[in-house]
Amino acid sequence: MIEKKLTFDNPIYVLAPLAGYTDLPFRSVVKKFGADLTVSEMLSSNALAHNSSKTLSMIEKSPNEDPYSVQIAGAEVDVIRRAVEILNELSGIDVIDLNCGCPVPKIVGHGSGSSLLLNLPLMGEIIRTIKDTSNKNLTSVKIRLGFEKKNHVDIAKMVEDSGADFIAVHGRTRAGRFKSAVDYDAIREIKEAINIPVIANGDIDSYEKAQWVLEHTGADGVMIGRGAIGAPWIFHQLKHGTKDIDESIKRVIIMEHFDKMIEFHGAHGVAMFRKHMHTYSKGYRGASVLRDKINHVSKPDECRELIENFLNNSEIAC
Repeated sequence: MIEKKLTFDNPIYVLAPLAGYTDLPFRSVVKKFGADLTVSEMLSSNALAHNSSKTLSMIEKSPNEDPYSVQIAGAEVDVIRRAVEILNELSGIDVIDLNCGCPVPKIVGHGSGSSLLLNLPLMGEIIRTIKDTSNKNLTSVKIRLGFEKKNHVDIAKMVEDSGADFIAVHGRTRAGRFKSAVDYDAIREIKEAINIPVIANGDIDSYEKAQWVLEHTGADGVMIGRGAIGAPWIFHQLKHGTKDIDESIKRVIIMEHFDKMIEFHGAHGVAMFRKHMHTYSKGYRGASVLRDKINHVSKPDECRELIENFLNNSEIAC
């Protein structure tokens, strides 16, 4: 039962879904090194309902992703129901999460994501539909604090009343996108107003920040997205309760990530890993030279040797 896989007796650490980044290889790495819960990239309920092969392939998970959450987006009750019925046929999924926070215009324009914050009755109906239709153990919802203005407590209470088992809160409105200051006080207000577990999200980019957010908000966990890109060892730090991270552990994690990319994507994983290595190398001497070289490498063995040599011989620039 998922209740034994995912408990909130202690703070949990969750990898947020990020399009183009949190694919199976990356999720498997953060899971191995400390994440309690991983979430698929956001999936279109409409694509799921129409059995899109590309969308179905995005659900595939690593064996170590246990528990595992699949996030869906949509605004039509019947389509959501059909999407959940498709997910019901798939094993290995423990949580179905409804995205009510994505601020991207393309998603909002379809009435999905944070657009649902403008129509709480519809949002509640969709949550109840997922809860009633799903054969998975848990239903969760990811929200923002509002669309243009904050009405976060009303949103959170509606989520709870609609049957969600826990909620993840990004501490900005949709209007705030990813630039405005995160309102951690508002996350605390949500925690104080509802009885289901609350996961805090937004600009959590270090061990110290994660600890501060947990203490300040009283949240039952933190969800980390962009803060884990280029630094997936943040989950190792949190799991082991230390702000210090040995360079040798970083090297192990980076190479594990590369190997998983090749294992899952084949030789194309070399090109896909470039953006990750560009981020991993920031702050190290010789990083610009590495980035130039890696942009022209296509063979996995050659790329692996290049990365290993860099990691074994580079130091943080003063």
